[in-house]
Amino acid sequence: MSQKEPDFRELLAVARHSAVHLELRDAYGVGNEVDDFEHWRRTGQRDVDPASAYWTPWVELVRSTAARGVSFRRARVVSEPVMDYIRYEHAGTVVNLHAGEQVRWLPRRHASDIAFPGNDFWLFDGETVLFNHFTGAGDWADPKWEVRSEPAVAALASTAFEAVWERGVPHEKFSV
Repeated sequence: MSQKEPDFRELLAVARHSAVHLELRDAYGVGNEVDDFEHWRRTGQRDVDPASAYWTPWVELVRSTAARGVSFRRARVVSEPVMDYIRYEHAGTVVNLHAGEQVRWLPRRHASDIAFPGNDFWLFDGETVLFNHFTGAGDWADPKWEVRSEPAVAALASTAFEAVWERGVPHEKFSV
């Protein structure tokens, strides 16, 4: 009988000091945000209420994890001019910050010499990588994720993230 790979919440629950997320795509189409994105495209209005049904689960998860001493950093590599989806993400990032994340943005043209893994990822405590798998349209692929803990894989993810973080522009200073 094979063991199920841990998911994001399980890995976060055992994180001791850090959770970093590197996003490399210019658009996503995951089911749980498609309606919100389409509403933003039609109206220009984004839900930025940390207490809304859309945001509460994330805000509570980040806050409870941060209360254990785990820091959250998110870095996004984006093409310029940015696509609508990136504008949508940027508009909602105020809630990520409110929850306790730090967020930076790096224009893709400043990342040409950074070696990246082939997928977006979360890296927990510099040791365990959860790679996110997406379809070409940006929805979750099957399987949705892959967990790797080989030191060389974790080192690649860590090096890539830290290079983006070092060059990245803090959210408050990045305009779209």
